[in-house]
Amino acid sequence: MATAIADPAGAPRRIEATHRRIVLLALPMTLSHVTTPLLGLVDATVIGRLGEAHLLGAVAIGGVIFDFLFWSFAALRMGTAGLTAQAYGRGDDRELDRVLARALAIAAVAGAILVLLKWPIGLAAFALVGASDAVTQAAWAYYDVRIWSAPFAFANFSILGSVIGRGRTDLGLLLQVTINLLNIVLTLIFVGLGLGVTGAALGTLLAEAAGAGLGLLLLARLGSRPFAVSRADLLERDKLLAMLGLNADIVVRTVALLLAFGIFSAYGARQGDVTLAANAVLYNLFLIGGYFLDGFATAAEQLCGQALGSRDAHGFRRATGLALFWCLVFGAGSSLAFFAFGHSFIDFVSTNAEVRAMARDFLAFAALTPVAGAAAFTFDGVYIGATWGRAMRNLMIAAFAIFLATFLALLPLGNAGLWTALLVFLAVRGIGQGLFFPRLARAAFTPAAG
Repeated sequence: MATAIADPAGAPRRIEATHRRIVLLALPMTLSHVTTPLLGLVDATVIGRLGEAHLLGAVAIGGVIFDFLFWSFAALRMGTAGLTAQAYGRGDDRELDRVLARALAIAAVAGAILVLLKWPIGLAAFALVGASDAVTQAAWAYYDVRIWSAPFAFANFSILGSVIGRGRTDLGLLLQVTINLLNIVLTLIFVGLGLGVTGAALGTLLAEAAGAGLGLLLLARLGSRPFAVSRADLLERDKLLAMLGLNADIVVRTVALLLAFGIFSAYGARQGDVTLAANAVLYNLFLIGGYFLDGFATAAEQLCGQALGSRDAHGFRRATGLALFWCLVFGAGSSLAFFAFGHSFIDFVSTNAEVRAMARDFLAFAALTPVAGAAAFTFDGVYIGATWGRAMRNLMIAAFAIFLATFLALLPLGNAGLWTALLVFLAVRGIGQGLFFPRLARAAFTPAAG
């Protein structure tokens, strides 16, 4: 619940929270986030059109494993965005580089550790998934290559967080689109050369590496010099501990979130390759809807964090309300679009008749995910901008417990019960965050919170 430690170096900036401002901030990141599922969708489509269910299942399992491994460290993006936004709101330009430098250092260490531990991590992950031998063998080939992208992926989290916190969503769009387009082109090339799932992983690895280099160049054009930050500033005890503590809370929150999605994928895998592949198709549909919403959540991160840094309580609450309004509008619109065009999407992604039929049977569940999750996405952005890491952690743990209880209670319903538990999970997250928001907002703008 703590905000960033103040280190004022200039006058607070005036923060504008209007419908126009929300949309202008959200639109670039919405476009950016819409391209992000293409990392998984392109892999799924290219591999899926080979006509082998086990290969599509392997990419799905590999994607879930890396979602868990990498997005466990998405705290770097979230924490960096919140701390950067607050420093920007205070007018503390020196702290912008110090926050980025600390984030990049954490990214380098965490990425190196993950690569060094790739074998035991892989063994544990595939044992938990419990997929068929054919899927597991192909998924290992994907995993062995893509794990090397960890340091670059974590650096990209840090860079994107810094860009978002500064309010430069246009540069965030440029960065994400470049990474994703490179991934598409390289995946098509490598799979076309006969490298299969290994080629898909290699394309993602090279795209992440190129993205990290581009991101640092973009920040340099803004005058950012994170590598010029002194060792003393980098390791300043109070601020380093505050960042590590915030990241730790968000990591726990993110792990709980990914555990829910991991259970979803693992149970699908245990129901057979066809169910696994069908859920993989629909999961990408869910991601597309989610990333539309995430654009407005990102706008909330920026405006709420900057408003908190500048001590603008009215602007903070107004930014929250506007972001919630637009998330609900886009959530409902996305759900309607999925009901209308979901069948065509399924047929495009997979050529396997059994997979297509299974996916159509459960399309309605996937179509409801955007509207069910609209509030959760909004408040995620608000809580990140406000750096309410502890509250995010506790509320996510509670929501995960409800998800698990629902999943176990509906286990006899098979895949329908699994999708129902996911919808409950999304709705409960938003409700919980909304109920706690007024108290947290009041506390944030008392003298003790500043």
